[in-house]
Amino acid sequence: MSIQKVGVAGCGLMGSGIAEVAARAELDVVVREVDESSVKAGRGRIEKSLGRAVKKEKISAEERDEILGRIRFTTELEELADRDLVIEAVVEDLEIKNQLFQRLDELCGAETIFASNTSSLTITDMAAAVNRPDRVVGLHFFNPVPVMKLVEVVRTIATSDETFDRAFRFAREVGKEPIAARDNSGFVVNLLLVPYMLDAIRQLERGVASMTDMDKAMVLGCGYPMGPFTLCDFVGNDTTLRIAEIMFDEYREERYAPPPLLKRLVAMGRFGRKSGKGFYDYSGDEPVPLPV
Repeated sequence: MSIQKVGVAGCGLMGSGIAEVAARAELDVVVREVDESSVKAGRGRIEKSLGRAVKKEKISAEERDEILGRIRFTTELEELADRDLVIEAVVEDLEIKNQLFQRLDELCGAETIFASNTSSLTITDMAAAVNRPDRVVGLHFFNPVPVMKLVEVVRTIATSDETFDRAFRFAREVGKEPIAARDNSGFVVNLLLVPYMLDAIRQLERGVASMTDMDKAMVLGCGYPMGPFTLCDFVGNDTTLRIAEIMFDEYREERYAPPPLLKRLVAMGRFGRKSGKGFYDYSGDEPVPLPV
């Protein structure tokens, strides 16, 4: 069965992007948020993203209106009961995710697939919380969702072939390039990327080079689109810290342990671009390196 009706639980940065790409693919989308202010903020993100697409002449104003018309916003979880697929994009907290899936397990039909957009928690821990572990899968999109092509499709030891195949096809149908990943913390991308980011911070702590020179080295020497410190600020230093803590708890390997400097930046509210300051100051026209 093809997926036609999609539910998205959470309309933050990731949830709004997932809802947008599903609606662009002409699917019927319901987005649920916890309160009206969050609904308003999520709708605003989607409208702003589509507005940029119109300005760049990637879609017409009429297409923008049609896409928005395929998205319904709600604060009621019951509105997701008839969905073929529900993707959670809520806070990276296993207890909150499991409470959500347990409630959806009671509301949704037996054929509904539950998917998580988690970047670091294991899908198995969510599948174990519901009565349909064979219908639970990971669908890890990347930020910004409308632009980034990759989706990691994650299967647990309980995920059925049918569920995995439907989720994999869904990722293709919304214009993404899916890859198959086993259910381990970090999947593929973060399993490889997070140690790189953390090790760059460790080398900065050891005085190997300045962060601007290390950023420049990885851009010019390896062809990376941005250096590790610019990347940390883009991802969010608080997000990187949370992912590192989850992965270190899973593997107990030093390469996943968050460095003290990262903890200090987060304690000071220097989360990166979203807070205006991280490794760099973003208040001006160009980022300026800050003391660390």
